[in-house]
Amino acid sequence: METLLASLRAAAEPTRLRLLALAQRGAFCVMDFTEILGQSQPRLSRHLKLLCETGLLERVREGSNVWFTLPPNEAGALPRDLIARLPAEDPVLEADRRQAARVLAERARVASESFRQKGADWDEMRALGLPAQAVEDALLSLVPDGTGGTLLDIGTGTGRVLELLAPRVRQALGVDASRSMLALARARLAGPEFGHCSVRLADMYRLPLASATFDTVVMQMVLHHAEDPGLALAEAARVLRPGGRLLLIDLAEHDRKDLTDRLAHRWPGFPDEAIAALFGALAMTSGAPLTIPGPDPGPHPGVHPGPLPVRIWPATAPAAAAAGSLERTA
Repeated sequence: METLLASLRAAAEPTRLRLLALAQRGAFCVMDFTEILGQSQPRLSRHLKLLCETGLLERVREGSNVWFTLPPNEAGALPRDLIARLPAEDPVLEADRRQAARVLAERARVASESFRQKGADWDEMRALGLPAQAVEDALLSLVPDGTGGTLLDIGTGTGRVLELLAPRVRQALGVDASRSMLALARARLAGPEFGHCSVRLADMYRLPLASATFDTVVMQMVLHHAEDPGLALAEAARVLRPGGRLLLIDLAEHDRKDLTDRLAHRWPGFPDEAIAALFGALAMTSGAPLTIPGPDPGPHPGVHPGPLPVRIWPATAPAAAAAGSLERTA
């Protein structure tokens, strides 16, 4: 009971309630809060420290940056319930939302300009001319509406998979090794309808996540960059709950050597047999792969050397009795 009382006491202060309401809109750093609320950094840091100590906020470090967001899953149930009881028409909260929208818009502009200046093909699906809409439709068919549950998107990039599947899940987390990508993802997921979505910096070979945590794990256009595909899939399998689903979206085997040079692809796509063998080594049950045909090379094969079909390989994690073998040793 004392833990609950401490959390309620921590929330019973106007500035801290405003911070919780803002955190529902996405992840913010101290400087963001300073700009939005017009209060000093030391003052807000004290409020944030208390909210984190009582479990109402989560503190996520990315290098020199620290982000504050609502805790995921059941850990965030209390702050979300408190926020839901705040009057939406409150003039102070309305002003905070307007300021937050301005800060988030500026964050998106800066992130996008940075990518343009660096010339990064940050949306690889479209950079390769792949049928993104058809891939997304196929992914939606595998995560039907009303499924609920928890979702992990490994290699989330700009957060498009989270945006697409957000209405169909209870909680969603995207991880990526690029801070620049995460900046774009946070800007994409800034709306209140994405309050149950978050992103964080992470290495796909060693996810900072507990085992058996997620109902669905998605890896889209990630594995062909992996130095060790088996290890990356093993980590994805580790965080799946027993009976959970892994949806692997990547290029089918191809002969486009130009991609290994131009886009640093480590693997020229994957044959079905290789993916089935990787799933089998993890005691996962392979589903029937879906094929999304690539664009037609057209009349200029020298410009478009060959089609790039996309595959979606679904797999199901083993039941509880066998899942323990996938636990990562400390």
